Amino acid sequence: MRDVMNVCEQLWPNNLAEDWDSVGLAVGDPEAPVTHVHCALDPSDEVIAEAVELGADFLFTHHPLLLRGVTSVAADTLKGGAVHTLIRSGIAQFNAHTNADSALGGVSDVLAEILQLREVEPLVQNPDAEAGVGLGRVGTVEPTTVEDIAVRLAQGVDLSVRGIAIGGDPGAEVTRVAVLGGAGDSMFGEARKAGAQLYITSDLRHHPASEALDTGSRGGPLEHLIDISHYSAESAWIPRAAVQLDEALRAGGHSVEVTVSGVCSDPWTAVVLPDSEEWQWN
Repeated sequence: MRDVMNVCEQLWPNNLAEDWDSVGLAVGDPEAPVTHVHCALDPSDEVIAEAVELGADFLFTHHPLLLRGVTSVAADTLKGGAVHTLIRSGIAQFNAHTNADSALGGVSDVLAEILQLREVEPLVQNPDAEAGVGLGRVGTVEPTTVEDIAVRLAQGVDLSVRGIAIGGDPGAEVTRVAVLGGAGDSMFGEARKAGAQLYITSDLRHHPASEALDTGSRGGPLEHLIDISHYSAESAWIPRAAVQLDEALRAGGHSVEVTVSGVCSDPWTAVVLPDSEEWQWN
């Protein structure tokens, strides 16, 4: 397990994580053997059950199992139940979260590739890291409509039942686009400073989004938003992470099976569309 952890540290250094974050090993013995790494976005009960069924002994996720402190890991609690299942099944749990958001080839780089951005740079360069490392990405595209960018995104990610929401004019032409995997409504200012006309992120709230569009209408560069589900934005990176892990482990002489979860951990399962009396199911 320590060898796997060292590979993860090389790919997604812990020192790139935000101060509030929790990354690394949450459950497991660093000296235990590892034969099968299973990769997923969330360490949910369904994902853990999948790892047990597959015989995995190392569960790698993007989101932490223990992001916030708990006072008990009793088996009848939410987090305690997961911890007990993992330990009983001999499965370690490890995550790379905001460190994977910032790292080269990480979450936002995958989204930038899907969108075919060029001249890509971080929205916020990490001052202690090499050029290109930091939160979010911003880059240029050939003159393209917001709607076409949304379609490009929909074709490149595992689109959840909530689909893609556009704020602004879908037919407007843009050439500079910013993207941030995960919840990103705290970085409207950074997107504007970077000259982005369109900002793509997740979990946008009503008031911050409305204010961002109002600011854009008064002459700021940021005039359009795309809100994509948190799951869709970040799950696109998991297959890339699995490939990186597999290649790095093999290069180190380790024969370890690496698999990718088939679980959709988006919490939303159905929507009602305007002018429709029918449910739209995922």
